Amino acid sequence: MAGGVYIIGAAMTAFGKRPSDSVKSLTAEAVRGALADAGLEAREIEAAWFSNTRQPMLEGQNTVRGEIALRPIGIAGIPIANVENACASGSTALLQAMHAIQAGTAEVALVVGAEKMVFPDQPERVAAAFIGGTDVHDREGVLAYIERMGGERPGPGRSLFMDLYAAQARAHMRSFGTTQEDFARVAAKNHTHGSRNELAQYRTPFTVEQVLADKPVVFPFTRAMCAPVSDGAAALIVCSEAALRKRGAGRAVRVRACVLRSASERAAGDYANHIGRRTASAAYEMAGVSAGEIDVAEVHDATAYAELQQIENLGLASPGDVGARLRAGDFALGGRAPVNPSGGLLAKGHPVGATGIAQLFELVTQLRGEAGARQVDGVRLAAAENGGGFLGVEEAATVVTVLERA
Repeated sequence: MAGGVYIIGAAMTAFGKRPSDSVKSLTAEAVRGALADAGLEAREIEAAWFSNTRQPMLEGQNTVRGEIALRPIGIAGIPIANVENACASGSTALLQAMHAIQAGTAEVALVVGAEKMVFPDQPERVAAAFIGGTDVHDREGVLAYIERMGGERPGPGRSLFMDLYAAQARAHMRSFGTTQEDFARVAAKNHTHGSRNELAQYRTPFTVEQVLADKPVVFPFTRAMCAPVSDGAAALIVCSEAALRKRGAGRAVRVRACVLRSASERAAGDYANHIGRRTASAAYEMAGVSAGEIDVAEVHDATAYAELQQIENLGLASPGDVGARLRAGDFALGGRAPVNPSGGLLAKGHPVGATGIAQLFELVTQLRGEAGARQVDGVRLAAAENGGGFLGVEEAATVVTVLERA
């Protein structure tokens, strides 16, 4: 990747239900944390990218969201860009900041994602915001896909995306012999990891048996296998190699690769050309590394099935082998390649616009050796997979980022 780009500051808020907070207050908390972590003042930021997806529908702030959220912190007068790319918004914002640094238009930039999603008095609007992650002009096509994959047509009070994931999970079970217990093992692992993360929404460890006994959502998922609705924010400060030399490497983390891809036309069962696999392959090529070199990963586990699928897409296991690898503990803390040591979306939470940046916050913390009770030993290379929306037969957008200890 031309021109080195480094993360020199990282922070996230606690995720969860935060009724007294707004997008503006969550943004301020995360940005001030990242500035303090980098040892910078707001006036030193030369450009900023702001990731958010729900504020137009739920708070009514339709435009210039970043300009408004950042102004009270003292970040104004510089280029500020607003980024929306469904659940992949945060990592897409990082990609755009990287491009600006590589082009020489900024040396120090801010990437921040914030989302306020918990509105108990607006359930219809919250549900509609999720439906907007699909083609609203092809509602019947999405429902037909769910049924074609062996899923259940969504009913009242059900989440469209949980039904989409459940249909894909059922197809994977038929194709590869994956079991409901495999998904429960993913969820139990992540909730146990989340119990070690002081910023996670849920901090209660689960056993496989407890996950299976939790409230059913849609087969094969129980509640513990599905990511919650969350409020929260996360921020990164990134800089050029020249800026890093001026300031000293310190605790910097290098971005070896960041690749964005969009959905393609493919057969539903053509897993070899899944957007996650295509994106991961391109990221590994850009970084000059192989899947076997990845020491730790954060993946987009909106459901337990999604993590299993992305483990395959990242090349950390072959299709059909994830269940055995989970039973062997390979993806848990202390295993060969821990996945979602933060607790993942299942336990840490999923404030959509902040999710991709929060994944990177976790990996930066791991690469710095500062993750405490959830620290993975000997981390040199880390990967994040962040997917969003649904189009055709897969995510509409996916970003894979590879980070390295500087």
